[in-house]
Amino acid sequence: MDLNEFLNQHGIELTRCEHPAVMTVEESDRLVPKLPGAKTKNLFLRDGKGRRHLLVTIPGARSVDLGRLGEELGIGRLGFASAERLLAHLGLTPGSVSLLGLINDTEHHKVEFVIDRDLWAADAVQAHPLVNTATCVIPHADLVRFLQATGHEPRIIEVPAATKETATP
Repeated sequence: MDLNEFLNQHGIELTRCEHPAVMTVEESDRLVPKLPGAKTKNLFLRDGKGRRHLLVTIPGARSVDLGRLGEELGIGRLGFASAERLLAHLGLTPGSVSLLGLINDTEHHKVEFVIDRDLWAADAVQAHPLVNTATCVIPHADLVRFLQATGHEPRIIEVPAATKETATP
């Protein structure tokens, strides 16, 4: 389903800002105009056997300790999922990863959604609308409505930050 059609159908309102393509938070800081809401970073991860897939949304400036995150979630070893898995499970390409990609997990269980507690508490968050040439501002109430409409129950945790020794990109 088309994202705009889905959002309209469910009464979800967000503000969209077009900008040059961005692949990293650093590029976003340079190329995206200052917008309200918390900046996000999204990690598409898999467990050690490739059976479980997770979309983890964290504050844009944070790096994650994947070892501690796996322990916290009771999953064990976590690693980055391939571009092929990202496309298969969320219909996205690298650089466009966003919580709005959950619209493409139509079976509602192939991808688990984890969001950092600080982001969940924010009045609004920023997310790519399935492309990295725009950023949307999503008010918290509309984020909740979006997740309900896609059938995803958020797992809200304090995502463990990396130390120098455990930093991830």
